[in-house]
Amino acid sequence: MIEKIKQFFREVKVETHKVVYPGREELIGSTWVVIVTVIVLSTFLGIVDLSLTKLIGLMIR
Repeated sequence: MIEKIKQFFREVKVETHKVVYPGREELIGSTWVVIVTVIVLSTFLGIVDLSLTKLIGLMIR
């Protein structure tokens, strides 16, 4: 059992050396994509929520 655990961690170490981390420019670009996407989606959902709230309010009256 101990040997299997040791082997697992050896394999993990080998695999982590294969990882390619993004450079600074790619990281900044990806961050901007995430920020813009969050702003657009939250605006859209806010408009939908406001519209549905007003529609339900009119239906209740």
